[in-house]
Amino acid sequence: MLYVMPHPTKRPRDPGRPKTIARTAVSRRTISTSKWASAQQMTVRDALNSALDEEMERDERVYVIGEEVAQYDGAYKVSRGLWKKYGDKRVIDTPITEAGFCGMAVGSAMAGLRPVCEFMTFNFAMQAIDHIINSAAKTFYMSAGFCNVPIVFRGPNGAASGVAAQHSQCFGAWYAHCPGLKVISPYNSEDCRGLLKAAIRDPDPVVFLENELLYGVQYSMSDEALSKDFVLPIGQAKIERVGKHVTLVAHSKAVELALEAANELAGKGIEAEVINLRSLRPLDMKTILQSVSKTNHCVSVEQGWPQHGIGSEICARIMESEVFYHLDAPVNRVTGVDVPMPYAKSLEAKSLPVAADIVRVVNKLLGVTK
Repeated sequence: MLYVMPHPTKRPRDPGRPKTIARTAVSRRTISTSKWASAQQMTVRDALNSALDEEMERDERVYVIGEEVAQYDGAYKVSRGLWKKYGDKRVIDTPITEAGFCGMAVGSAMAGLRPVCEFMTFNFAMQAIDHIINSAAKTFYMSAGFCNVPIVFRGPNGAASGVAAQHSQCFGAWYAHCPGLKVISPYNSEDCRGLLKAAIRDPDPVVFLENELLYGVQYSMSDEALSKDFVLPIGQAKIERVGKHVTLVAHSKAVELALEAANELAGKGIEAEVINLRSLRPLDMKTILQSVSKTNHCVSVEQGWPQHGIGSEICARIMESEVFYHLDAPVNRVTGVDVPMPYAKSLEAKSLPVAADIVRVVNKLLGVTK
């Protein structure tokens, strides 16, 4: 789905820049090529599991609470083996009562513990939204800094597969709207491992939005990323691929789509710079603005709905910055369709963006014909 921002002014084109870029040379180098030369593979599920294990071992205040997290090893096996290792007091199975166990977790965080509260899906977190927003997010402010709430709310978020409207939506924009929360939306195994460890150590409430469809996917992990001391900074995006013609900004599984589109565009001589946001609040606008000032074009990519989405926020901030005058075309958004998720497989597929949608928007943005 394409949404176009208004563009009242046009920066004069540099006469030294070509009008079309379809024939320019292509470099497929990414910033991580040398780093992962001798890397080993790890699934997202195992990356999360290892991060939980190491942080529970490191700090006895850390515990896991949620439905089926203990004896069943977690609905998606993220907490596999933790109950056997740490016991009932630190890996706690609960009834199906999100408002109940989330409230218990928030209260224990106020008392000095560091809970990791798992939702079987973030759709179910709606049952506990009062505790997340009104209790966890606001207590530090309302107590004048006297009471921290060091808690992590984690679980699968976004479109899944064949689970229809009530179980297949992205809550990134919902939580990123709220001051007092930090919101993480990781992509690969390195993101999940480094950022979950950072979230558990953070003094503030963190919403950690995983992706169900990525749990079993393997990604490269360097020796550094496998270290127990490996922690990624919250609020810092990563340039997954360097480019000079257009900036693609994405988070979670949409990063995969952006990288696929970048590979296809490379065959046409278009070098796309792909930014993996990693964090939705705080939002790393410095990295985005630096990239757009270089490429002069920007497309945001997300699987969530378009209205009031993450892409909308990025568009607004670019428009309000000096980088606006570097744009050669309006910022465009590629998003999910603005409807509840259908159950039928054929309709579900048409409701989510694919790499071809990104390629089409980039071609239109750059004025490139086939």
